[in-house]
Amino acid sequence: MAKGKVTGHKHRITEGNAELYEKDSTLYLRVFSESALLAHEEHKAISIPQGDWMVKIQREYEP
Repeated sequence: MAKGKVTGHKHRITEGNAELYEKDSTLYLRVFSESALLAHEEHKAISIPQGDWMVKIQREYEP
């Protein structure tokens, strides 16, 4: 589970086999299963294919 720094909302894997890890101060998600489902309170779940993925923080802009 990765908790948001500002809002406290959580991203979490609800289906599949995956792990979150840090290497050289960068956060990664490793998906072991064919895919994993990433859930969040504010948007639809996202299917992530098998592999290693760099986790980046996305910010919303509201003028």
